[in-house]
Amino acid sequence: MNRIFKELQGRKAITATVMATAIGVTGVAGGLAAASASQTSSATPPPLVMESSQESTVNQTFNPFQSNSASTTLGMNSMIYEPLIQFNVAKAGSDYPWLATKWNWGAGGKSITFTIRQGVQWNNGTPFSAADVAFTYSLLKSNAALNTSGLPLTGVSQSGDTVTLDFSSSQYDNLQNIASVYIVPKSIWSTISDPATYTDSDPVGTGPFMFSNYNTSGITLKANPHYWQANSVPEIVFPTYASSSAAEDALLNGTATWEGNFIPGIQKSFGATSKNHLLYFAPVNTNAFFPNLRKFPTNQLAVRKAISLAINRTLIGKIGESGLEAPVTNAGGLTLPSFQGYLAPAAKALKENVKPNIAAAKKVLEQAGWHMKGHFFYNKQGKELTLQISDPSNYSDYYADDGLAATELRAAGFNAVRVGDSDNGWYADIADGGFELTQHWSLTSVNPYNLYENWLGSAVSSSAGNFERLTSIKVDKMLNNVAAQAAPAAEAKALVPVEKFVASYYPVIPTVYGAAFMEANSTNYTNWPSAKNTYESGSPNAPTNEVVVLHLKPVG
Repeated sequence: MNRIFKELQGRKAITATVMATAIGVTGVAGGLAAASASQTSSATPPPLVMESSQESTVNQTFNPFQSNSASTTLGMNSMIYEPLIQFNVAKAGSDYPWLATKWNWGAGGKSITFTIRQGVQWNNGTPFSAADVAFTYSLLKSNAALNTSGLPLTGVSQSGDTVTLDFSSSQYDNLQNIASVYIVPKSIWSTISDPATYTDSDPVGTGPFMFSNYNTSGITLKANPHYWQANSVPEIVFPTYASSSAAEDALLNGTATWEGNFIPGIQKSFGATSKNHLLYFAPVNTNAFFPNLRKFPTNQLAVRKAISLAINRTLIGKIGESGLEAPVTNAGGLTLPSFQGYLAPAAKALKENVKPNIAAAKKVLEQAGWHMKGHFFYNKQGKELTLQISDPSNYSDYYADDGLAATELRAAGFNAVRVGDSDNGWYADIADGGFELTQHWSLTSVNPYNLYENWLGSAVSSSAGNFERLTSIKVDKMLNNVAAQAAPAAEAKALVPVEKFVASYYPVIPTVYGAAFMEANSTNYTNWPSAKNTYESGSPNAPTNEVVVLHLKPVG
């Protein structure tokens, strides 16, 4: 299946200091901004055909704050709108200043000041300024529906080309969420009565592309003539596919340039068939089953513990994920080996069962008052232990994982069934709580704090994270303590109570370490990411797909 990165990516540890931190202009945003946009060849390169998420139907909607807009589900938000910083998820310490050229933490990490890039224009040719940045963050501050990551904003102020954000608590380790907000034009969005439901059918952004065409076959973006960096790709096509097999066929027959799907046997069917066929699977996050904490029976601790004991993480990684994703080995859920340096000694003891323990799962249920009825499934107070495990049926790996889990859970006394949803139905169920147990990727984070805050933070929108709907003042205080740590060693220590909470309360049930899947065809474009060229992960998902596109060079 396709890993949508929740519009926030990253895999590196950011070290913040109590003193001001200033980051110079480097990487893509520095090098390409000064480069000539002219091509060495007079011929126009062909369109880039990319699939970030296999969708059968889409609407002409580009609201970057909506989880179900076409621009979000298709992964095109960062092609149109841009953040203050782009985070490199593949190589620690090499992030890119974007619409901000530098940033400085205030004392105690309760404020941050961004210096906003000059000379940038919106795609309609009007000037972009710090006023647009201040407006966007003020919009989030006053509209919880837009503030999906739950930024604790208490103030937004502008002075010349700088914007200062104030927070109710220290945010040293939350730079990713803070700086990944898509900036929108004040001149347009200030006139919108309800920005949360705004369709934004003809979007105005600072990104390298702008809307060109919409039809039932997909959406086409064309190069933004006012863009502030060099861009060698003239057009991007985001097609709709009737099925995952149709998306795979497009990849194999060459009509698709870039995809990010789980495809069984892809190493042989694609990777070994041509020197122009490129594969890159960077390990970047933690997959997990999310139990609905507001529905029976997954609101029962014993049930969640039994689920964790019964599932076969090794088989999920080997069969469901075709050996591309390793089983989670630490019950705290920390993404390994990415964040190995943050695994404190006290957390190393949180061993995860990588193979099922059916006897232990049954014992946990029986101690909680569940009793076998008719030698098939457990019952308690007249209620049978039924469980629906739901994911989109076209997410072939997750659908296979669910089937494996259902088999193990039935052996443990659950009347467990796998349910195949449509993409849109699944997204809706996650957003409104219409599920019992579902598997989902985690936020691909640049810092462990972001992983856990997205999993457990009470202020996080259920459409963006905290799918299990945990509300805990105690956990929020733990997370605030983590965010306040300026040094990695201190953060690792502060993470231990959070990791122990995950390992003992099971608000999420980690399964395997997730990969950022990349399948690309270098016939027309070169300089793709790889294990040796780690300027970014190869995922075609937003926001970092923009970084990849701006690195691409046309052949000839």
